[in-house]
Amino acid sequence: MTTHSYYPTYNVMDEQKEWDANTRNIVNARLHRETMYQFLTHMEAETLRAWCTLLMDDNRGDIIQYVLCHIDEVLTQDKGEGQRKANVPPIRTLLRQGLKAIDETGWIASSQPFFQLDEPSQRQIMLQISSDSYPPTVNWDGIPQKALFQKLLKLSVEAYYSHPLVWSEIGFGGPAYPRGYVRAEAGQLDPWEAVKEQ
Repeated sequence: MTTHSYYPTYNVMDEQKEWDANTRNIVNARLHRETMYQFLTHMEAETLRAWCTLLMDDNRGDIIQYVLCHIDEVLTQDKGEGQRKANVPPIRTLLRQGLKAIDETGWIASSQPFFQLDEPSQRQIMLQISSDSYPPTVNWDGIPQKALFQKLLKLSVEAYYSHPLVWSEIGFGGPAYPRGYVRAEAGQLDPWEAVKEQ
C-alpha cells in the first residue's frame, strides 16, 4: 500500500495543547500500543494482523498493531454488543472460532496458516467469506461467514479511523474540546484545521 494524503504537512498532534488533559492522554495512548494480548492468542493475533492489513489496505505495523489492541480490548472487556442477529454467536465465540476457521483456510489452500499465504490468496479467501461462500468445514460450523466479516470490518474501521496518524492523513482536526469550532459555515475552516494541499 502506498499512502497518499492531501494533507502531507498536517499533524493533528500539533494541536494537543488545546485539548483537555484527559483527551490528550487518551489520544497519546493510541500512539503507543502493547504487543501483549489479554484475550487473543499469538496465532489469532497473527491471523488477525494479516486480515486487518488486507482489510484496511495498510501495512504500517504501528497502526495495524493499534487495531489489534483495540479488538483485543473489546474482547477482553466483553461489555456486550447492544444487539446481535439471530443465529450469530456472541462476539467472543464468533471471533475465536472465526479466526480458527480463517487460519484453517490457509492450511486447506496451501498447507500453511492464513497469515503466511500470499496476498492474492488471502484476498480470494476474504472475498469468499465476505459473501458467505467459502466451502463449509467443521470449524465453520455455527459461524456465519458474512457476520464474521462484518464484525471484523466494524471493529477494524472504528479503530483505524481513531488513530491520530490516520486523522492527519484525512485532514481531521481531532478533538475540538474545549476550544470548539468558530467557523461553522460550509467551506469555512478554523485556523487550526487542515488545509488541502494541491
